Amino acid sequence: MHEKLDRLIERAEQLIARIESVLPQPLSAPDWTASVAFRYRKRSNGHGVLEPVRQVAGIRLADLQEIDGQKDKIQRNTLQFVQGLPANNVLLTGARGTGKSSLVKACLNEYAAQGLRLIEVDKADLVDLPDIVDVVAGCEERFLVFCDDLSFEDGEPGYKALKSILDGSVSAAGDNVLIYATSNRRHLLPEYMKENLSYTHTSDGEVHPGEVVEEKISLSERFGLWVSFYPFSQDEYLAIVAQWLQSFGVPAAEVEAARPQSLVWALERGSRSGRVAYQFARDYAGTHASRA
Repeated sequence: MHEKLDRLIERAEQLIARIESVLPQPLSAPDWTASVAFRYRKRSNGHGVLEPVRQVAGIRLADLQEIDGQKDKIQRNTLQFVQGLPANNVLLTGARGTGKSSLVKACLNEYAAQGLRLIEVDKADLVDLPDIVDVVAGCEERFLVFCDDLSFEDGEPGYKALKSILDGSVSAAGDNVLIYATSNRRHLLPEYMKENLSYTHTSDGEVHPGEVVEEKISLSERFGLWVSFYPFSQDEYLAIVAQWLQSFGVPAAEVEAARPQSLVWALERGSRSGRVAYQFARDYAGTHASRA
């Protein structure tokens, strides 16, 4: 009798363990000493985890050229945040490949020794943002929640979650959390020609957007600091190419000789961006090192 009861209890415990393994679990804090950057990931069973990034991009602020104005704004805001002073959530918008996400990573490397940490969250996982904020609430470190290439389609659940955390929710982010996001869209939602018809004009000449437009603007307005990035001119592109070639150890004489090839490289890709300049420099430096 006792043996049957023991087997029944054992089977019941195994069943309970299986059920618990598939049920959503509360987000737990990782080992914060494992890295200065973390990724929030959803498992197939729906459990969210904060994974340490083993290889953090080593880009520095000095590596980023021709965006001095944008760099000054982001660095100043980040330094204020690290020092415990008032600072703003940041939306970095503009042309692709101009250094938006690289600037955020460079700030992490600049201030990691002073307690700055970064948590990267995909757009699809922003619905879990309140859980992430709760996990870091009691930490001494300062956290940038980073969402790269952010944009929403109408009705996406992450839109409202982000909007609530940024401003206007009871579960707002704590003093040790800021949201840094990059996007090619300034208003983060698609815009349509028909929405222009919702604008109204008052008798004194003022123009007022309709409710649909106001809703789309309201999310981006919750970011206290907007930083815009613009396409590079040819001279700016060449300056970035030269900087990256020098960082890869290419002699000054060869840097000058590489200018025509770098312009052809940009023409073939239809863009004179910082990303294209970096890719050319890697190809050029690697090719010449191999020949040597």
